[in-house]
Amino acid sequence: MSEWLNRNVLLLSFSAFFADLGYQAAIAIFPIFLVVVLKAPSYEYGLASAAAFGVGAFFGYLGGLAGDKFGNKWVAVAGNLLIPLISLVGLAAGPITAIALFSGGWWARNFRSPPRRVMLVNSSSVEHRGKVFGFLHLLDIGGGFVSVVLLLALFINGVTLQKILLLTSIPLLISTALLIVSKDGKPKPSKPSASELGAKRGKRINSDAYRGIILATALYGFSSYSLGFPILTIEQKAGSFLGMASYGVYLLVSALTGYYIGSKRLNRIKALGTIGYLLSGLGTIFIGLAYLFRLGYPALYLGVGTLGFSLGVIETLEPTLISLMKSAKHVGRGMGSLTASRSIGIFSANLIMGLLYVMDPVYSYTYAGLVAIIAAAVVLYYGREFMKNDRPF
Repeated sequence: MSEWLNRNVLLLSFSAFFADLGYQAAIAIFPIFLVVVLKAPSYEYGLASAAAFGVGAFFGYLGGLAGDKFGNKWVAVAGNLLIPLISLVGLAAGPITAIALFSGGWWARNFRSPPRRVMLVNSSSVEHRGKVFGFLHLLDIGGGFVSVVLLLALFINGVTLQKILLLTSIPLLISTALLIVSKDGKPKPSKPSASELGAKRGKRINSDAYRGIILATALYGFSSYSLGFPILTIEQKAGSFLGMASYGVYLLVSALTGYYIGSKRLNRIKALGTIGYLLSGLGTIFIGLAYLFRLGYPALYLGVGTLGFSLGVIETLEPTLISLMKSAKHVGRGMGSLTASRSIGIFSANLIMGLLYVMDPVYSYTYAGLVAIIAAAVVLYYGREFMKNDRPF
């Protein structure tokens, strides 16, 4: 086994794979189950999103703090154990119960994510941190891709949505079992980085760069609309099957990109700003232009693939950079702030995108694209000194 791909990295990464294998299918089913099966008005799905993503931001931050104070492993296990509440939506008899179960499961997912990331930090050295987070992203999003494929296969073969929802609890329980047998670990000795320049200057550089990432990830969250919008756009152009299939393309490209980026020697702040946030903004605007000028579904797929690529970059480099900028004592708080900032933005983005999409899809994509471009400018500005001292490994 290679030096960086140790037992704990494998356990944590496959735990992420099985978690996404479970809840990604449930998330895809939930709006249909709520509105079509339970006959809830469509605005109640908006309320459910607000409850899950809005309040979920608080749970992400709380999970980071709890991990720092009580130990990351058992905080992560506790959160993971409650994610199957999402699966129990299949037993709900009414919209209120369904929304409560879905929200509770998503809050648990956010609570678990920061301590699990810290466990991964504690299982790797700085020179291998990018590879480790890239591998995590590969299996994490790869699980989501497999989940979508299995969902379509089960649905085509006549399995009811209620049964599929209940079946999603199986991989979620496997995910928890893998967390239980993993280890919390201790911080590994690191090579010199911007965090070790000494004196006040080094602390200021890290503080500025950290502030830039937290602000940029919130802005990126404001641009991170549900991929349901491009799926709807493609469906309007080419039919529902190609619309749903685009989600699989998005997840697959993202998974492969995360692994590739994690293994490359990059100036991480520059890469995050340019081929992460900036590329995401340009890809989003391209989707709007493809819709406006009726370029057809191949062009729309290109836009979706670009979004998947940029997501792979962002999801790999953000936690890697946070682990470099925060001390071992406070890295959980940093990961919690990362989760919370993104969640607040995503909650707001979907409301804004929904309103603009009704007016004209081009307005919604233009808005999201411009906000992502602003996020790129923010992280490059605040991280300009960190870039000078960051040594790619």
